[in-house]
Amino acid sequence: MIIYGLTAGGAADNVIEGIEEKIHPDVIREFMNRLPEKAFNFGLRVLLAVVFFLIGVNLIKFIRRIIKKSMKRANAELGVIQFVDSFTKATLYVLLVTFLASSFGLDAASVVAVLGSAGVAIGLAVQGSLSNLAGGVLILALKPFKVGDYIREGYSEKEGTVTEIQIFYTKLLTPDNQTVILPNGNLANNSLVNVTTQEARRMDISVGISYQADLKKAKEVLLQLLAQDEAVLKDRDMLVYVDSLADSCVKLGVRCWFKQEDFWKGKWRITENCKLCLDENGIEISYNQLDVHLDTRS
Repeated sequence: MIIYGLTAGGAADNVIEGIEEKIHPDVIREFMNRLPEKAFNFGLRVLLAVVFFLIGVNLIKFIRRIIKKSMKRANAELGVIQFVDSFTKATLYVLLVTFLASSFGLDAASVVAVLGSAGVAIGLAVQGSLSNLAGGVLILALKPFKVGDYIREGYSEKEGTVTEIQIFYTKLLTPDNQTVILPNGNLANNSLVNVTTQEARRMDISVGISYQADLKKAKEVLLQLLAQDEAVLKDRDMLVYVDSLADSCVKLGVRCWFKQEDFWKGKWRITENCKLCLDENGIEISYNQLDVHLDTRS
C-alpha cells in the first residue's frame, strides 16, 4: 500500500512538471498583464448592460403609456387595452433580453434560435398556458363579456364582476370583495352566464303561506307591495302566482324586474317587506311543524 501511494504521488508530480514545461513563462506573464484590461472591459460591458437594461425598462413603460393613451382615445374597451398592454410588455422584454445578449458578443441569430428552441420546449411543457393565451384572444375577439360585467362561470361555479382581462387570466371581484383569478382557457371552453348583458334583471322569490290563510288577500297584499316599490320597473310584468301546493304550505311566487344596479338591494328589500306586509295583514307564513296526538285511553 505504501509503495502504491508513492507511485501515485510520483505520477502526479510528473503530470504537474509536464504542464509547467508546456506552459511557457511568457504566456503566463502576458496573461497576467492583460488580465486587468480584460477585467475592466468585462466590468464595462456589465455596467453598460445594466444601464441599457434600465433605459430599456423605462422605454418599455413609455411605449406602453403611449399605446394605452392611443387606445383610450380610440374608445377601445378596457379589457382590450389590458390584453394588448400585457402582450406588448412581454414582447418588448423579450426583445430587450435579445439585445442585451447581443451586446455581450452573442450572435443575434443564435440568440433567436436558442429562444425559439426554448420557446418550443416550454410550450410543450406549458400547454395549458398556451390554451389560456388562445382563450384570451377568443374572449377579446368574440366578446362574451367585458370589464365591468358580472359573470358566472360554469366549470368552477365562480362568479363576480370582471375587473381585468389579461393574457392568460381574467380577474373577478366577488360580492364579498374577494379576487378570483380564472384561466382564460376555462372561460373560453366552458359555459358562462353574463348577468349584466341586459339592462333589466328579473327577480323571483317564493313565499309559503298557511293553507288556512286567505289566498286572494295574500296575493293582493304582495301585488300592492310590488306596485309601491319605486325601484320595481312598472313597464315589466309584476306577478304573484301560486307556484305549488307543498306539504305544509301554499307556495306563492313573487316576480318583478329591476335595473341591474338595483337588483340585489331591491331583492333584499322585497323579501323583507313580504314578511312585514303579510304579518300586518294577519296572513300566516307557514313553516314545517309536527302535530302530535296523544292517546289518553288507558
